[in-house]
Amino acid sequence: MKIAVIGTGYVGLVTGTCLAETGNDVICVDINEAKVKQMQNGEVPIYEPGLDLLFHRNIEQARLTFTTNLADAVKEAQIIFMALPTPPGGDGAADLSYILGAAKDISKLITEYKVIVNKSTVPVGTADKVKAVFAENTSIEVDVVSNPEFLREGVAVDDFMKPDRVVLGTKSEKAIKLMAELYAPYVRQGNPILFMDERSSELTKYAANSFLATKITFMNEVANLCELVGADVDAVRRGVGSDDRIGKRFLFPGIGYGGSCFPKDVQALVKAADETAYDFQILKSVMEVNERQKTILVDKVLKYYKGDISGRHFALWGLAFKPETDDIREAPALYIIDALLKSGASVTVFDPEGMVNVKNIIGNQVNYAKNQYEALEGADALLIATEWSVFRNPDFAKIDEILLNKVIFDGRNLYDLEKMIDMGYYYNSIGRKLID
Repeated sequence: MKIAVIGTGYVGLVTGTCLAETGNDVICVDINEAKVKQMQNGEVPIYEPGLDLLFHRNIEQARLTFTTNLADAVKEAQIIFMALPTPPGGDGAADLSYILGAAKDISKLITEYKVIVNKSTVPVGTADKVKAVFAENTSIEVDVVSNPEFLREGVAVDDFMKPDRVVLGTKSEKAIKLMAELYAPYVRQGNPILFMDERSSELTKYAANSFLATKITFMNEVANLCELVGADVDAVRRGVGSDDRIGKRFLFPGIGYGGSCFPKDVQALVKAADETAYDFQILKSVMEVNERQKTILVDKVLKYYKGDISGRHFALWGLAFKPETDDIREAPALYIIDALLKSGASVTVFDPEGMVNVKNIIGNQVNYAKNQYEALEGADALLIATEWSVFRNPDFAKIDEILLNKVIFDGRNLYDLEKMIDMGYYYNSIGRKLID
């Protein structure tokens, strides 16, 4: 099939590349000329494991191309994916200006039947708004399909190539036939393609992400309670997760969720509920708890230093909101850095992939180390904010030599408590007994 993908952000680039991998001819469009030039030269603009191999292979086979010319992309495409940003506005509602603007531009270019696919995460009713834009600007027949993405950063290629499910919202038999054919290669193992109405499809994405955010937040609350009553959250997590009604995933406590999806989607669903005069109390509590959880590590630091960290220096391992990505959007590490700096401390950071993005935002407010051990130089204590694999089994003898004091505040529970006792560390983690 001939496919156009409008927008080459995280979702758009993964979608376009993976669609090309199954033999489709895909042209990706972006208004950023420098970015398009970069991709035309074979440079992947984002960090995502496994993407570069597919990206280069499909460029070499001429199945994947890039342009800034929307008309060229739309002309031959049977299916047009819109993978555009929907950032939260000041009131928390998703901003649809990019989606509706692109729909208007496309509507003035088409000369024959097209399937328009909303791949972006959008509020309930967006498909109807996109249909209205086309109806206002063209008499050409189009079908608008809601196809929310369920891509986890760090494993997005696998998620697209072998999805748990594909959700498609449309009532059109013509669109159903085309979309079923397009996605057939990705569900050969028997995972379902779920066809439903557009509004149910749109709500499915928000509901899924909000439920997972709630699950994470619930476990963080349990972890905080564990510390107060002397329980071990690891034991509680295993006990709860062994119940197949609940499951073991998303039960690891930490310093809150971040990234481009959960914060925005939870906020947007709450806003959508408010607009219908429904008080979504659970999700409002989730947002409140998560906001506090992001800086719980700093609370632990302040308590240890009796409320005064002015003049102290800290090492911070991890900046990305999760491992295997350079995405720092709503990353807890940024909130930790801000709180430490406001309390008069200084910070040296290290992250395998996220440092350039952090520097673009906060500049030289912190020091940037070349590796995890250089970050420890002159530091009073180590804070861990992201569970990168490289942090899981460090050289503790080297840490002992460099870190001024054997003090670690671990926001991801990476290390064994008994081992930390034996090595003589003050080790403060999340929801586990304090090692002093």
